[in-house]
Amino acid sequence: MSALPPSLPVSDASRRKHRTATMFSRALRLRCPHCGGAPIFLTWSHLVPNCPVCGLGLERGEQGYWLGAYFFNLMAVEVVFSVWFVGFLVFTWPNPPWQLFQVSSIVLMLIVPFAFFPYSKTLFLAFDLLVRPPSEEDFAVPHEEALNLRRKQV
Repeated sequence: MSALPPSLPVSDASRRKHRTATMFSRALRLRCPHCGGAPIFLTWSHLVPNCPVCGLGLERGEQGYWLGAYFFNLMAVEVVFSVWFVGFLVFTWPNPPWQLFQVSSIVLMLIVPFAFFPYSKTLFLAFDLLVRPPSEEDFAVPHEEALNLRRKQV
């Protein structure tokens, strides 16, 4: 799994960094952060119950689990707004057109949360898997259920 040649020793810290980068890169490609399996979305906003490849339950069995994903989405919107605000002021200073700023900000803040929504779910799942590694309970649900849901939607 490591990018280093087999003759060089690999530290635990470099393995953790590689694992973290791998999980977040899978999440950004809207794949299962655990195994890289896909598809894990039935629609833009609806996840299958578990990964069709490894069987990992994508809702990790806690009430209110997706509040973390909503938090990730909120942080993304705030970052986009901050970058937009600073960029707009830098490029239009000393006379920024405030009405254009207001209208464009409203449009941007309506689009970004919807566009980022599936990424917030997979990124939060990757974060959760790093903080709380999967156990046998997370693989208890058979992955055929996800395939049946996909067939019903078609």
